Amino acid sequence: MERRVLHNLSYGMYILSSRKGNRFNGQIANTVFQVTSKPIKIATSINKENLTHEFIEDSGLFSVSILSTETPFPFIGLFGFRSGRDVNKFEKVSYIEGETGVPVVTEHALGYIEARAVASIDAGTHTLFIGEVINAEKLGDGMPMTYDYYHNVVKGKTPEKAATYLEVKK
Repeated sequence: MERRVLHNLSYGMYILSSRKGNRFNGQIANTVFQVTSKPIKIATSINKENLTHEFIEDSGLFSVSILSTETPFPFIGLFGFRSGRDVNKFEKVSYIEGETGVPVVTEHALGYIEARAVASIDAGTHTLFIGEVINAEKLGDGMPMTYDYYHNVVKGKTPEKAATYLEVKK
C-alpha cells in the first residue's frame, strides 16, 4: 500500500478549543469539516490522549479558529507541540469567550465557529466529534492556511498524535 497518497487529501489548519470548568485548552487540528447544512453540523477528529479531548467530553462544547497563512510558526507551535497539562496556552494570546463560554482564539484567525457536540464516534486512537454549530463569525480577510501550505511553505512537521500522522516505511 502506498501510504503517501494520503498526503494528497486536503486539510486546513485550525485551533480547536474547549473548556472544563474554569480551565481552557486548545490545540492545532487539521481535521475539521462540515457534514450537514440543516442544521449546520461540523466534525473534528481529536486524539483521545489530548487534554482538549477530555475538555470536549466534559463540556460537550468546542470552538474552531480558522488560521490564516500569516500565522507565525511559534504561534502554531504553542498550540501544536505543547500540552495544556504543562502550559497555559491562553496566557499570552488574544481570545474571547464565545456564546457557549468556550475560548475562541482570535489572534491570526480569519473566523471562528462554535459548536455543541451532539454525537461522537470512536475511531480507535481518535474520537470523531460531531457538533451542531451555535455561532460563527468572520474576523478578517486573507487566505486560510491549508495543511499543504503548513508543510511546504511554513516547513512544519506533523506530531505523532495528529490524525494525519503517517509513519512512512522506507
